[in-house]
Amino acid sequence: MRFVQTDNAPRPGGHYSQAVVHGNTVYVAGQLPIDPADPKGPPGDAATQARRALENVRAILEAAGSGLDHVL
Repeated sequence: MRFVQTDNAPRPGGHYSQAVVHGNTVYVAGQLPIDPADPKGPPGDAATQARRALENVRAILEAAGSGLDHVL
């Protein structure tokens, strides 16, 4: 088991990890629509927030050696 941490996504609060890799599977924690470069809070409307949250997921997957093309 390997824990994943990248500065390209917001740091998790508390004792959480951004993701954990076990075998060939990456388990990504829930992501908020926070820009790690400007963590003031969720930006804009729901569509903008959804895009930001998915960008955070993408960054974490890439840090784990995976990508959005492998999401089930």
